[in-house]
Amino acid sequence: MSADPRLSINQATIKHADLATALRVTEQAGVEAIGLWREPVNEVGLATAAAMLTDSGLRFTTHCRAGFFTMPEGPARRASLDDNRVAIDETATLAAAGAAGSTAVLVLVAGGLPEGSRDLVGARERVRDAIGELAPHARAAGVTLAIEPLHPMFASDRCVVSTLGQALDIAADFEPREVGAAVDTFHIFWDPDILPAIARAGREGRIATYQVCDWKTPLPADVLLSRHYPGDGVIDFAALTRAVEATGYDRDIEVEIFNADIWADDPAAVVARTAAAFGDAVAPHLAGARAVSA
Repeated sequence: MSADPRLSINQATIKHADLATALRVTEQAGVEAIGLWREPVNEVGLATAAAMLTDSGLRFTTHCRAGFFTMPEGPARRASLDDNRVAIDETATLAAAGAAGSTAVLVLVAGGLPEGSRDLVGARERVRDAIGELAPHARAAGVTLAIEPLHPMFASDRCVVSTLGQALDIAADFEPREVGAAVDTFHIFWDPDILPAIARAGREGRIATYQVCDWKTPLPADVLLSRHYPGDGVIDFAALTRAVEATGYDRDIEVEIFNADIWADDPAAVVARTAAAFGDAVAPHLAGARAVSA
């Protein structure tokens, strides 16, 4: 069995699978790459997780997630920044353990409005300040911090960065190898300025990862769990994928799905269906096979 060579399974898509299972079903499905989450990695310990990744033969594409640093200065902010530094080190270790072509990308979700606040602008500035503190550590570790804009419905509780343009404005203060952006179709498809923003991200060398899944209504009560297999909803993968490809992005593309029904399914079946959906909805719009670096 084989899948498109640029497909990566983000571990969130099979959330209830432990790390060993996630690696096994991904490799057995002929998928060549995986993005990992911190919690399953920490369950087994970083050194063990790195060895397991090496043994799997899979490329490592992203580490999810860090961030959540919009709170005012104080102990909670200091603790968050310290945890982000740990996440940077984890990312570097896992990228080194993955197969050739692995990328050291740490996804950052900024965090929502602090309790009692209505100051979105101030919260975004604290995101910029936090990344300013973390960028030297990321540079030394060889890790790229990927700011992920989330759909505006998450601005209050999860992410005050709502558009790719906002993410790029923050990233502009830093070198592209230090700070880039995550382009996730679920979060950015609605944006009327998304195609120019993707082109800008390409010009500035800021696309750290391209992630795909679909949007379909009605949304569930927990809107966080409203992602679907590519092709099952309304997102125009042709336009978005071609725009990303036109920037010269030639690395792996992650499918990241949060959906309770999908999580309840057998992980091997989910990976197989993900590969099929990617092949139908995304792969036809790719410029060519993934370029693997030594």
